[in-house]
Amino acid sequence: MVKEDPFEMAIKQLERAAQFMDISEEALEWLKKPMRIVEVSVPVEMDDGSVKVFTGFRVQHNWARGPTKGGIRWHPEETLSTVKALATWMTWKCAVVDIPYGGGKGGIIVNPKELSTREKERLARSYIRAVYDVIGPYTDIPAPDVYTNPQIMGWMMDEYESIARRKNPAFGVITGKPLSIGGSLGRGDATAKGASYTVREAAKALGMDLKGKTIAIQGYGNAGYYMAKIMSEEYGMKVVAVSDSRGGIYNPDGLNADEVLKWKKEHGSVKDFPGATNITNEELLELEVDVLAPAAIEEVITKDNADRIKAKIVAEVANGPVTPEADEILREKGILQIPDFLCNAGGVTVSYFEWVQNINGYYWTLEEVYERLDKKMTKAFWDVYNTHKEKNIHMRDAAYVVAVQRVYQAMLDRGWVKK
Repeated sequence: MVKEDPFEMAIKQLERAAQFMDISEEALEWLKKPMRIVEVSVPVEMDDGSVKVFTGFRVQHNWARGPTKGGIRWHPEETLSTVKALATWMTWKCAVVDIPYGGGKGGIIVNPKELSTREKERLARSYIRAVYDVIGPYTDIPAPDVYTNPQIMGWMMDEYESIARRKNPAFGVITGKPLSIGGSLGRGDATAKGASYTVREAAKALGMDLKGKTIAIQGYGNAGYYMAKIMSEEYGMKVVAVSDSRGGIYNPDGLNADEVLKWKKEHGSVKDFPGATNITNEELLELEVDVLAPAAIEEVITKDNADRIKAKIVAEVANGPVTPEADEILREKGILQIPDFLCNAGGVTVSYFEWVQNINGYYWTLEEVYERLDKKMTKAFWDVYNTHKEKNIHMRDAAYVVAVQRVYQAMLDRGWVKK
């Protein structure tokens, strides 16, 4: 199967959303193009004394609503097209939860598994030296993404501060940092926490009480594990199935999130967990459950299996788990979908909170972080749900309409476009 070019897909989604709203041709054309694309060489002295030059990118899609925001990915198959698409999606994700950012994304073509810790640090610092002129607390604020983590963010922030001679509020240049250097409480489980609030609201929209209801979660990384823990402990749901890349497990009486995580850490997979039946990832998706949360990889619900999905709510914790063809099938079946860039926006929202705390130099309690996240995610859900009802359009289209409308309004108010 030939995978679609990611950036072309992002353009298609934007064009589709434009049909359901009043937007001028000139604004639409502008939104199809990133405002800044930077490609840099990133030289790194390796441990053996040789120098390798890696290619890095930073794309800033649109800054009408504020500084651009988005992660930095280290991946051997990184492409500019992927980075452009992800930057574009970040614009909509920030707009749908109404935080004052535009979308950005960065990447380096590298296999981090082949680097020592010291080489990773030199790569991180070299990248910041290369993109220093286009990032900053009020310009563009990176964060962790694929194969990058809080430690790498710490090195990057430190390098930025060294170059700036401590003249800028340097903690605010990057989010997802360790707590000791300006990180925020609540960042670890932010994506799942945000997703759980949207599931709670979706259940309200359907008149469903979540207590005692069942959920299956595909993927048992950070988001999948926290999703299982939060939905069972805070909402009284039964987590009947979870999976990872090697396969899944099923127990109709429910699974304990922490025990499954312990098993996965010891055995490398959730498979063969005592008291559960092994199932495939494909079988997990088609289980008779109330909520299905794909929290792993993209394009798992397609035109081939969508008609066998039995859940009442599909919460897209992962990016792009449902294909456009499958969207239509799920909608016809009356399944309520929480689109990815609404469902998983808890991560960027808590990143925004981290930045706010950095800029103000005043730090919040965990309860304050959760309370503010709850407010943001709940309002975003109803903004999208009400648009979906009013216009009688798919939830994904509704999320786009809400987001694109906000960016378009900012462009009009700035005088960037005249109509």
